[in-house]
Amino acid sequence: MRKLSGSRSLLVAAAASASIVLALGGCAKPPSTGSGASTAPKTAATSGAPSSGASGGAANADFKACMVSDSGGFDDKSFNQTSYKGMIDAKKELGIQTNQVESNSNSDYARNIQSMVDAKCNIIVTVGFLLSDDTLAAAKANPDIDFAIVDNYDPKYASVKNLKGLQFNTAQSAFLGGYLAAAMTKTGKVGTFGGQKIPTVTVYMDGYAQGVQYYNQQNHKNVKVLGWNAAKQDGDFTNDFENPKGGLTKANNLISQGADILFPVAGPAGEGALQAAKASGGKVNAIWVDTDGCVSAATYCPQIISSVYKGMDVAVKDVITNSKNDKFDPTPYIGTLENGGTGLTPFHQWDSKVPGDVKTKLDQLKADIISGKIKITSKAQPSS
Repeated sequence: MRKLSGSRSLLVAAAASASIVLALGGCAKPPSTGSGASTAPKTAATSGAPSSGASGGAANADFKACMVSDSGGFDDKSFNQTSYKGMIDAKKELGIQTNQVESNSNSDYARNIQSMVDAKCNIIVTVGFLLSDDTLAAAKANPDIDFAIVDNYDPKYASVKNLKGLQFNTAQSAFLGGYLAAAMTKTGKVGTFGGQKIPTVTVYMDGYAQGVQYYNQQNHKNVKVLGWNAAKQDGDFTNDFENPKGGLTKANNLISQGADILFPVAGPAGEGALQAAKASGGKVNAIWVDTDGCVSAATYCPQIISSVYKGMDVAVKDVITNSKNDKFDPTPYIGTLENGGTGLTPFHQWDSKVPGDVKTKLDQLKADIISGKIKITSKAQPSS
């Protein structure tokens, strides 16, 4: 149907390159989305072959990388936007064609994936845990097309040699975010809420709560986490990822209970927390997720202390590159603090406000998590 000839390599793709090592305490800057991601089309539209200046030349123009968003859309200031950037980076570097389609609801997923199959894509990247079943079905039905899914791996994928899961252990980096929030709160209360109660959301909330707990143990404090009970695995959810109004309602509820630092794990719905923080006149601030909020949601940068990032752009770019080079490998990828696949972004406008001893402690905590001295206990963290 479309597959380039040649044998498949069994080499594991190095999905997190040195460019995404976090910029905390003197390290390099992690990946962040550019403003170009917000201009992604709402419906499928094949881009033409790149200019002759693109690397790879005309020979690569026959290869097409495609992407299907979840219902948050490509301008979600979060993981769809960052994943889309990875595809565009691959296009610029390799000189390939791209195609994409934006989902408006869960019912769109199967149809949108099929539209990319019909467009004769060489690799199709789907974005989000909720696309798992439809991605698996499409991969089984189309063994000559490579598939990758951002934010999920299911044991059922193991027998499907053309499907790769791209996962991120954000419990590790959210632990750092929780410690940071606990160190910076003035009220002794920090809050979080999610979009939906799914593992890729609760893994953040678990790590955040554990980081706060560790701060309390180390500093003999009693900072409280509102919105998530890790022991009961229950908390506050907007029940969608699309509506900032729902996020605003959740944020204001947490603020009314005394929270002055918010950690929204809800995609575009999480923007409601940034709105609430901005409206507070400096009394409430936030830690963003998935991407560097000072880049993807720059208008709220004064309210964003830091962000817990996932290097989805690098992982997506690498899997597309390996597919194009006939080296696609279905071995699941897990981004960690150690390989730079997740971490904290720079403090930006908060750099002078975060005490030096807190920065030093965050560096040490990162090293202790990597070494195994600190154990992350979230059951939602990826393990394969």
